[in-house]
Amino acid sequence: MKHSAPRGRQLKRLAVLSAAAVVIGLLTAPTSGSAQAPAAAQDTPPGVDEIASTPNLKQVAYLPKTGPFATSVNSDWAFKGKYAFSGNYNGFTVIDISNPKAPVQAAQLLCPGSQNDISISGNLLFLGTDSQRTNDSCVNDPSTTAAPGERWEGIKIFDISDPLTPVYLKSVKTDCGSHTQTLVPGKRHDPNVYLYISSYNLAGVDQPNCALPHDKISIVQVPKRNPTAATVVNAPVLFPDGGYPGTPGHSATTGCHDITAYAEKDLAAGACMGDGVLFDISVRTAPRIITSVRDEVNFSFWHSATFNNSGTKVVFTDELGGGGAATCNPEIGPERGADGIYDIVGHGKKRKLEFRSYFKIPRTNTQFENCVAHNGSLIPVPGRDIMVQAWYQGGISVFDFTNSRKPKEIAYWERGPLSATQAVTGGSWSAYWYNGYIFSNDIAKGVDVLELKDIRVALAKFYKTDVFNAQTQDNFLKW
Repeated sequence: MKHSAPRGRQLKRLAVLSAAAVVIGLLTAPTSGSAQAPAAAQDTPPGVDEIASTPNLKQVAYLPKTGPFATSVNSDWAFKGKYAFSGNYNGFTVIDISNPKAPVQAAQLLCPGSQNDISISGNLLFLGTDSQRTNDSCVNDPSTTAAPGERWEGIKIFDISDPLTPVYLKSVKTDCGSHTQTLVPGKRHDPNVYLYISSYNLAGVDQPNCALPHDKISIVQVPKRNPTAATVVNAPVLFPDGGYPGTPGHSATTGCHDITAYAEKDLAAGACMGDGVLFDISVRTAPRIITSVRDEVNFSFWHSATFNNSGTKVVFTDELGGGGAATCNPEIGPERGADGIYDIVGHGKKRKLEFRSYFKIPRTNTQFENCVAHNGSLIPVPGRDIMVQAWYQGGISVFDFTNSRKPKEIAYWERGPLSATQAVTGGSWSAYWYNGYIFSNDIAKGVDVLELKDIRVALAKFYKTDVFNAQTQDNFLKW
């Protein structure tokens, strides 16, 4: 049954729509050359810890790492309501972002087990462990020949009904652990959520719990009303032919590194080391490959994927150097360690991924800065394809790929190197848009909050969501 909104809400809605109409008019009206110009490349890289940025992207808050996380690597994000959940190889931090310009550390949960990738569904938080541990508790050590323990790795499930006191509910062991994870909501009337567990053999030789070939993913089914009954329900072999065998400088496919799901469209995009893959996920427990692509010239390691909002494009990233190398320089060039932008063409089973262009930040970093394409998300701008992305010590870039063949940067923010004399790993692991701000998880420093003031993204301020997982894309026009 449809109910009329209270008068106050109607007036507020009219005010928002009126403001949006004004902004749309500005966006579609002729603009000055400076408003449409791409972000300029600086002539000289900033000095140690020096900040450089375009005028439209500014840091509004910084929260340093503390306690047992201060010397450990910050990793990925998930968001719920007024809280950000910041992953770290030693656990996760709960940050109160009710005022994004003054974030406050609200809680920490010590639970070692890299990478500690995070996803959230309702009151459940899923934490990925991708290093063999002596047990499945949060009091564990790396499992070695000297301390073999249980050799556990996989998924931990927490109840975050009270975000400040997470309660550990259940563990699910998976082959090769969980390097990354993708939360996939069940279809209508399905009482479950699903986790697509991406992992791969890091050693290149058979290991306990991680035998080669590992050309599969694990699918964990989680009953929403009884999460302690979570279990692996399928481990489909995605590459029965072995996938890309690899060549010098180009990784072989031995599983997937990351998968992004667009559940509304029954699609997923997999960055599978040597292959870029488009999946049909209409049957959640049995993803089917529609098509795949390879780039045997420029892509070294297919790392992650992002759809545009209409589900007609995919941005794949190439993590050349594994995130630890300096690749943002003239020697490497603009087409390696970059994004690859692909259009999805055709329909149904005949859909194909067609390459359109590369995008890489147009700045030169120092030889001591690890810099390569990494994790990002869409900015919810109707009618445009605009993305914010982390580039490790290359900083944070905002680029427009509405024209797949001619992507252009419209904003950037970065710190200078951690050291002027030696390579030190750091920089932004993940930079995501959440309810009007960009949140960056810096490997070495902590949390940066940025505000983007640009007419081209002004409409994004009107879009709010209560839960955000970057690898679980939603149609923002329905938020």
